[in-house]
Amino acid sequence: MHNNFKIQLNNIQAGESRPKSIPKSSVQKLGIIGSGLMGHGICYVAAITGIEVSMIDVTIKKAQKGLNKIESILKDAQNKGLITKNKKIEVLNRITISDDYSFLQECDLIIEAVFEDRLLKSKVTNLAEKFMDSNCVFASNTSTIPISILANQSTRPSNFIGIHFFSPVHKMKLVEIIKTKTTSIDTLAKAYDFALCIGKIPIVVNDSRGFYTTRVFERYTSEGMALLYEGNPAELIESTGKEAGYPVGPLAILDEINIGLAAHIRNQKRLEFQENGKTLSKQSWDEVLSVMTKDVKRLGRSDGGGFYEYPESNVKYIWPNLESYFPISKNVLAKKEMIDRMIFSQVIETIRCYEEGVLISVADANIGSVFGWGFPIITGGTLQYVNDYGFKKFLKRSKELSKLYGKRFSPPQLLIEMASQNKKFN
Repeated sequence: MHNNFKIQLNNIQAGESRPKSIPKSSVQKLGIIGSGLMGHGICYVAAITGIEVSMIDVTIKKAQKGLNKIESILKDAQNKGLITKNKKIEVLNRITISDDYSFLQECDLIIEAVFEDRLLKSKVTNLAEKFMDSNCVFASNTSTIPISILANQSTRPSNFIGIHFFSPVHKMKLVEIIKTKTTSIDTLAKAYDFALCIGKIPIVVNDSRGFYTTRVFERYTSEGMALLYEGNPAELIESTGKEAGYPVGPLAILDEINIGLAAHIRNQKRLEFQENGKTLSKQSWDEVLSVMTKDVKRLGRSDGGGFYEYPESNVKYIWPNLESYFPISKNVLAKKEMIDRMIFSQVIETIRCYEEGVLISVADANIGSVFGWGFPIITGGTLQYVNDYGFKKFLKRSKELSKLYGKRFSPPQLLIEMASQNKKFN
């Protein structure tokens, strides 16, 4: 498992998913639209590697706030002896902030990192394209909205691509690059080279809602909420997640992401289903989101508290009133059952992504899961987990979980076929 993981990582960093016929390129000037959590993080990782950056926001005040956060990251690095004072000054001097889109002129690459709303993203795309050079690549940092929907609003869909960063940007190594049917190979190569230049690990996937990482990552947080709804103690859910090998529990992750944002993304997804004449059925985790956002109005850490309380100068702890809304059941699940639900829900969704062609390679699945959201590294990644577990045994357990907890655990046809043919994910 360790050797496979190392080989797959080396292959990705060597450009396995990059178009081979395109000469390597470099970004001389980067434009960033939005200076919030993701925007200023992308600005930082680019500027510290020597790239000139123009960071745009609706007001200079907002852009300055983003720049101040970059300076805080640099000060922290300086205090730890990781960079010198001169290096900090050099990095800050590479960054220009403005509320004027004309500052995006002469950019090789522009990345929008505004709020997760497709109308807003379309608006900033149109504003940016008025000043873009003909060869400039435009990328969206969306984590859920299909890139093809956003590219439809662009005058240059062949130059449009998704570059999905993870938070906090300066610490997380993975970048998910999302290509559409109209994305040119030059655009893909440019995005791949940029990710390597700023020290990230790029995986390449085909377009779909939630792509690969968000779509599969959500299974962990959703399963955590489902367990809570069923009456399992929050403390036990959280400790079990960490025992399984995840960095933090599913409820803690939701607090960091923001429960309100998770609910907004769910509502956007439901709206898109309705527009396409489909219905998105309500699940137990939808009820938990509704309680947290509407009934108790606890949206997460940035809003003062969510599933957890965050006292100043003290360790966070589960909100004491949580049990009033989600009473503890007399039949609490065993840890082994919880762990299986957390892991199997993600692995099965990964197989669906591979089956549908969202995932292009096994390596991207495994490396993406470990570096993207912290899938237990000891497993070697989501698809390697099936190889080690055994296909027939995994198939049998999937059917058991499906019968007990719902169709999200139903084995995909690809899994059934591979189990019958004694194949593995290679």
